[in-house]
Amino acid sequence: MGEMDDWNAKVIAEFRENAGRVGGMFEGAPMVLLTTTGAKSGRERVNPLVALPEGDRLFVFASYGGAPKDPDWFSNLVANPAVVVEYGTERFPATARVLEAGERERVYARQAALRPNFAEYQEKTARVIPVVELVRGG
Repeated sequence: MGEMDDWNAKVIAEFRENAGRVGGMFEGAPMVLLTTTGAKSGRERVNPLVALPEGDRLFVFASYGGAPKDPDWFSNLVANPAVVVEYGTERFPATARVLEAGERERVYARQAALRPNFAEYQEKTARVIPVVELVRGG
């Protein structure tokens, strides 16, 4: 396990022990645990992500801290959009839907306004950071 895996494991444990709340850099941020199926390995992968709840909709962002490539979890859900979401004390199956240009811009701008680090992530990379809606039901 690499350093990132260790860090993720700690965040996942804290999320599950505290009904979806996580401290540190995530203090006060709405979080989800997103379980995807590895595109190559077929193994389940769990990633803690900052989310944007909007009414009964839930969005996540493939920001990867502004890295030049998309995170692995994004490639996995493109290959297999059936995911499992943990949000608060709920756990439910969902279908990942990548937003198209206009809707993507609106949702990303809202997240960047609420959490300025997301604006910084987009400035750091030439790629357009994907936005994914987690649609309840599989």
